[in-house]
Amino acid sequence: MKKIKLVIFLSLLLGFVVWLTPLTHAAALPQNFYIDTESFLKPVNFSSSVNLLLALSAISLVPFFLISTTSFLRVVIVLGMVRNAIGTQQSPPNSVIVSLALFMTIFIMSPVFQEVYRISIEPYQQNKISQAVAFERALQPFRTFMLKNVREKDLAIFVEFSRIKPVKDITEIPTVVIIPAFIVSEINTAFQIGFLLFIPFVVVDLIVSNILLSLGMFMLSPVMISLPFKILLFVLTDGWNLVIRGLILSYQ
Repeated sequence: MKKIKLVIFLSLLLGFVVWLTPLTHAAALPQNFYIDTESFLKPVNFSSSVNLLLALSAISLVPFFLISTTSFLRVVIVLGMVRNAIGTQQSPPNSVIVSLALFMTIFIMSPVFQEVYRISIEPYQQNKISQAVAFERALQPFRTFMLKNVREKDLAIFVEFSRIKPVKDITEIPTVVIIPAFIVSEINTAFQIGFLLFIPFVVVDLIVSNILLSLGMFMLSPVMISLPFKILLFVLTDGWNLVIRGLILSYQ
């Protein structure tokens, strides 16, 4: 046991002596043996990390951009109003409405997507244009689509409050001005279509309510009686086909 303690003591003493060895003996060390203290003191270069963070943030905003600049808004609002007009609370469910609106948007926007691929994505993949030029070209078909479907009143409001320089052509309006005007126009158009969809179902509710009142059935809810008739009316008139057809024609 004493020998072990002696060995430990000698080892610690040897290490202490080596640590106190003058720096003149440093030449005995290998030439590639050094500790770069400046690497610990210099600030870390975060340029690539910041660029990656910005790219991921931009990718997360792509769904909002596609929702705001395509026909998705009008389609999903109209489909939701159809469900409310009939009176069915969760039929079809929200997932079905969003899925139908998504695939209808892909169908309606397919010419725009094809144009984006032709003038932007394909040349960029072939290294014919830079990334900035590809982004600028990809934005043009969406601008054309939005300007075709935006209302002049809504566009004039945002142009007025944006305080931009007077433009001679509508195509010179910045994209940040076109997008909110297009969103307001889509919501307005969707509500107009929804109003027309509500009228026949309101008439059915009024007829059923008057019949129940004339029969003296005050305690019976008119909604319970009118709901099957509204579903029957919607099915007999092939309502889904008419709604989908009207939405597609509204973008022609």
